[in-house]
Amino acid sequence: MTTAPVWITADQVFDGQDLRRDVALRLEGGRVAALVPVAEAPPAGLRRVAGTLTPGFVDLQVNGGGDVLLNHLQTPAGLATMAAAHRRFGTVAILPTLITDAPDVLERAADAVIAATGMAGLLGLHVEGPHISIPRRGTHAAQLVRPLDAPTLAVLRRLRAADVPVMITLAPEAVVPGQIAQIVAMGVTVSLGHTDATAEAVRAALAEGATCFTHLFNAMSPMLNRAPGVTGAAINSTAHCGIICDGIHVADEMVGLAIRARPEADRMYLVSDAMPTVGGSDHFTLYGQDIRLVDGRLVNAEGSLAGAHVTMAQSVKRLVDVVGSDLTTALRMAVSTPARVIGAPALGQMRGRVAGDVLLLDPALRVVGDLATLTQAAAAH
Repeated sequence: MTTAPVWITADQVFDGQDLRRDVALRLEGGRVAALVPVAEAPPAGLRRVAGTLTPGFVDLQVNGGGDVLLNHLQTPAGLATMAAAHRRFGTVAILPTLITDAPDVLERAADAVIAATGMAGLLGLHVEGPHISIPRRGTHAAQLVRPLDAPTLAVLRRLRAADVPVMITLAPEAVVPGQIAQIVAMGVTVSLGHTDATAEAVRAALAEGATCFTHLFNAMSPMLNRAPGVTGAAINSTAHCGIICDGIHVADEMVGLAIRARPEADRMYLVSDAMPTVGGSDHFTLYGQDIRLVDGRLVNAEGSLAGAHVTMAQSVKRLVDVVGSDLTTALRMAVSTPARVIGAPALGQMRGRVAGDVLLLDPALRVVGDLATLTQAAAAH
């Protein structure tokens, strides 16, 4: 038996590229089949809601969630808990992120991701370290930092052989010439981060095929008047840059400056860099240290930052309300640009999405719920 299409419209709809008004979604079989002018939708069956409809958020840097830290638990169940914790806040797809650790931990993380292939909300694996710079390691354990080695290369090959999307964050000073090109040839996305490199070294890495930068401004050599550093080289490049927008890791003014300064549009994307406290309790352990949430900051015993406690939804709202970006820019940074970066462009488009992956943001840009829940509630009444 064929069910009748469901029609819904909002104040505006983000189609993956632009915000559109006077547009209705036609849902068939629980999926967005088309976007049509409101005038062409059947008036009697059209539901109107206040706010913005958008595909759900895509986060390419998620260390944990729901009291699970990937470095501590490398199982499909742990990955499912992380994904579910972030879905509560509108993030429908995550790239679980393993920060610097021992080779056997990376191997188990790869095993878990391969075993979880096809799991809703799971994109692949982000390997952040251990091939980074000691001076720019941040909270990463110094004793585990090392140059790019055979065990990591073997894991990357295994993941790509299983057709798992992979991003690796590394420092140019942790590789020898030709190794970035070797990794890129596997189909791995190389992101430069946790690095004290010069702008010249960065440009050489980009020439080998690196295409991203990890959490712009954080854990990288700064931009100075006579030394652009990694930060200046990143902003001046056409590579994609992830950035944390929580008002803590990067000053709001600097977030806005970077967005405006990029030579090409849509080269910035939001990341949460979230830890287990998102959707979880207010503390966890990392490298044997107790990490606590204090006034919105995750800090270790010395008071140093240790990851972020922010959601993509909060980041979008801050981009608009505080940084001053328009909503179109903010949604591209949270939805379509990261989807494109990780090779899953369909995640950034409204057409074809299942209703559960479509969010309604209220006029204050808070996540009200997903389209599946909204349509079920309407049907019940």
